Amino acid sequence: MTFTRHAVLISSITLLLTGCVSSVEGPQYQASEQLPPYLQSNFQSYIQDSRQWLLQHRVFLTGDKSTELAAVAPYELIPKQPNGQGILLVHGLGDSPFSYSDIAADLVSQGYRVRVILLPGHGTRAADLSLVQLKDWQEVVQHHYQLLNNKVDGVWLGGYSTGANLVTSLAYEHPSIKGLLLFSPAFKPKNPLAALSPMASYFVNWESKKKEDNYTRYNSLHMNGAATYYKSAQAVQHDLASHHYDKPTFVMLSEADETIDAAFARDTFSQTFTNPNNQLLWFGESRYPDPRIHTFSMNLPQQHIHSASHVSLIFSPDNPVYKRDGKIRMCFNEQPKGQDCATAAADKVWFSAYGDGDEKHIRARMTWNPYFEQNMQQLNAFLKKNRH
Repeated sequence: MTFTRHAVLISSITLLLTGCVSSVEGPQYQASEQLPPYLQSNFQSYIQDSRQWLLQHRVFLTGDKSTELAAVAPYELIPKQPNGQGILLVHGLGDSPFSYSDIAADLVSQGYRVRVILLPGHGTRAADLSLVQLKDWQEVVQHHYQLLNNKVDGVWLGGYSTGANLVTSLAYEHPSIKGLLLFSPAFKPKNPLAALSPMASYFVNWESKKKEDNYTRYNSLHMNGAATYYKSAQAVQHDLASHHYDKPTFVMLSEADETIDAAFARDTFSQTFTNPNNQLLWFGESRYPDPRIHTFSMNLPQQHIHSASHVSLIFSPDNPVYKRDGKIRMCFNEQPKGQDCATAAADKVWFSAYGDGDEKHIRARMTWNPYFEQNMQQLNAFLKKNRH
């Protein structure tokens, strides 16, 4: 049977949308009237305005509004002994400033002035991703880079996942940027059907629609949010293909990453990021001839760990939300018959990037980095070496 190009496209979109229809309704799935203002003349006004906006528009998931607000609001950390430089940190799609709760605390202890921004469409309700365009994310990163650059002698840009795309593109525009810190950079999605999301966004609202029970990030993904991420990946791939990036760059990647094409990001690092002082921390079992790539095995059966995930690299084993016995456990759909992952004792659960589909053990997504302290020491040594 021969399919026309049109039929293949419709078939692909149908695959992309499989499972997207849901009976889940509520205010989380109804967008705010507009996006918040984000181009304030100073960072303190931005923080204050953002917190007020969040109070008015966030759909709170618990009775503890202060904890939720602290997790998703932008913030600044000022060091007791400044080294003169600053770091701007940008979170990923569906995430929030909570992504940097451990990394930011470590960086400020090293003397960096650290600012963590909130991308428009985040922190309030999942439907607000229907309101964003790529230029909103690009503008907020550009604007707050300029504000921080006015306060310090040099700025580093850090990005997690989609945030890595945004800061890398900005770094290509501004040679004065000191360098890049990239955590699970989403240069290319793992699922090739993501390329259809811009078209699909004209026909359907949700890529996935789930119960919202994680106060640090969205569980659901609006199709426009998926499309906007994909456009950021297209933009950064264009930049990366244009010429080499020679400023110092520090990268962390999981070999088993379930969200992004880790091999593409690794190869891009070796071929495009040319500074000899660069470092890539690779969480998996493969080893590579590039001496700048350092491998950390995630085959850790004694710790009930199979692999690192997209989200696990940035969190400490002591993070109260995402540690082994933390407040939130991301259970896989498939579990051994009669076993409840959500209520199982932490020492009974195995952690990995994804489930096998036919589970022999209780399985959950890996959400912390067992090498976190060592990795932060490596990051700090990298920054100190390239500070001047």
